[in-house]
Amino acid sequence: MSGVPAGPAGAALRPEIDIARLPHVRPVHWGRIVTAAALLLLLALLVRAFARGQIAWPVVAQYLTWRTILEGLLNTVLMAVAAMAVGVVLGVLAAVARSSPNPVLRSAAQFYAWLFRGTPVILQLLLWFNLALIFPTLGIPGLWEARTVDVMTPFLAALLGLGLNQGAYTSEVVRAGMLSVDAGQYEAAKSIGLTYGQSLWRIVLPQAMRVIVPPLGNEFIGLIKTTSLASVIRYSELLHSAEDIYYANNRVMELLLVATFWYLVLVSALSLGQMLLERRVSRGVARPAGRR
Repeated sequence: MSGVPAGPAGAALRPEIDIARLPHVRPVHWGRIVTAAALLLLLALLVRAFARGQIAWPVVAQYLTWRTILEGLLNTVLMAVAAMAVGVVLGVLAAVARSSPNPVLRSAAQFYAWLFRGTPVILQLLLWFNLALIFPTLGIPGLWEARTVDVMTPFLAALLGLGLNQGAYTSEVVRAGMLSVDAGQYEAAKSIGLTYGQSLWRIVLPQAMRVIVPPLGNEFIGLIKTTSLASVIRYSELLHSAEDIYYANNRVMELLLVATFWYLVLVSALSLGQMLLERRVSRGVARPAGRR
């Protein structure tokens, strides 16, 4: 029996339809539209509040390049770089010790990470700054001694507090990068006669950098903002400098906006540098299809 073949329900199949001729109807995403409108409205209200509020914007512009503010900005960068350097050194050593077959080194590294990750940064800063209450003097009796209050300056207390705390977190970042390297790399290094330290330095750590760099960059950006806690021990960083000025002229909001501006500048510059560094350490790594 000739004719159009029947479908599963017994109905004749329709002729093929040219899909290209059909009208294209875009779906209306009402949820996205309402959310975007609400965000724009909120942003407009926020801008209006700052523009019409009791903020003297000429005062903000005046103090952006004030000498005390720029000195505080320089001290913030200096402290962040120094504390990050201490943290990276301690973090790498602790991560290597965590993977060591020596149980004493492994336990010491675990205790270090547990202690400094388990207490607030501001508490650690206060402990270092008030170390003279426990150790009135420092040094070797008979050779060299000094009063702790003279040695433990705000800069040194902030460096120890921030650096040791950062080292505990960096150790976990480095350890995660080392674990991302295939175990066969260790075996290959051992088969060609490399020691454990040589295999880490020449083979494992260079490959782990691709995993280490992104979170380590985030840690450094976070450390830039964490330096503001050093104001509680009178270290003259950016926020402390702004506080000194508004204690004198009572322009609290204006000086806080100045500090906000410079923190955003620092974080934006570091974010750009982190992006470029990530591209460099990721060279030669296959990327997902369609991504440039």
